[in-house]
Amino acid sequence: MSNLNIKPKVLVSHQWPPEILLRLKEHCQVKVLGSDSFTTQEEFLKALPGADAVIIIPSITIDNKVLDIAGPQLKVIATASAGLGHIDLNECRRRGIKVGYVADTVTKAVAEMTISLMLAMARRLDEAMQSVKTGAWGTEWGSALWMCGKQVSGSVIGIVGLGRIGLATAKRLSAFEPSRILYCGNSVKPEAAKVKADFVSFNELLETSDFVIATCSVHARNQKLFNAEAFARMKKDSVFINVTRGALVDQDALYDALSTHKIGAAGLDVTTPEPLPADHKLLTLKNCLITPHLASGTIETRMAMCSLAVDNILAGLTDKPLPCPC
Repeated sequence: MSNLNIKPKVLVSHQWPPEILLRLKEHCQVKVLGSDSFTTQEEFLKALPGADAVIIIPSITIDNKVLDIAGPQLKVIATASAGLGHIDLNECRRRGIKVGYVADTVTKAVAEMTISLMLAMARRLDEAMQSVKTGAWGTEWGSALWMCGKQVSGSVIGIVGLGRIGLATAKRLSAFEPSRILYCGNSVKPEAAKVKADFVSFNELLETSDFVIATCSVHARNQKLFNAEAFARMKKDSVFINVTRGALVDQDALYDALSTHKIGAAGLDVTTPEPLPADHKLLTLKNCLITPHLASGTIETRMAMCSLAVDNILAGLTDKPLPCPC
């Protein structure tokens, strides 16, 4: 691109690591939105017209109307995410706009976050911390079982969707010596043999598992897969973990299941909407821990995501194959 008389315009929806942006600025005119605040869809749309390429995160939606606002010169979109639900891929293909994402860069970090949530809820870490802050520690003692939780070793772990993240999670959980690892999905996965995981139906997984972990992709057919019927099938002390997308869960049904102790606890890194309103009823529950979509939030992973997004943009602008195309 250095031989171009006019550098292409790249719009970056949110603040980016400066050292990674330097590579982009060598070849492009770069406009970065936001500072310490979160860029809104409206702010993004206002800055969008005339951009040759955009870098976004999942809070920014790309659809037919957005592409009309961008203009016909838009060549490539890079999202710093593994999920693609915020982009109308069919419309992008129809218009000849390349789309890149970051796929495998997030796998290890998300698997670690999945286990973090699982352990936090199994051992009631948030409740335990609150007992220290409030002075309950040392003054309350119902029995020797005060503040006790669930043990992972010897338990049955059920993973809904044994894709990249599901398999990475299973590999790490194997070290905890569960009695069984179960998984369900569209088909038997040959790689399940590596973690000695057994393929079962969705209903059997719910009924048998002590820990139910959602790592599957979300599509039109499985939205609100975890509904009242699903939670009713789970064990009363089971722990539910979701690190995929909020749309997979009926949050009203989850609230009912947690508040009436139909299930034991839940750890969520994703919700609907995002961000979740601070007065949402799920946040009133002691047995529900919600984090702000931080599964990929390690410095190493975020730097790799940002770098790959820039690689996708530079390749797309020079009509080269994207390193990680959708």
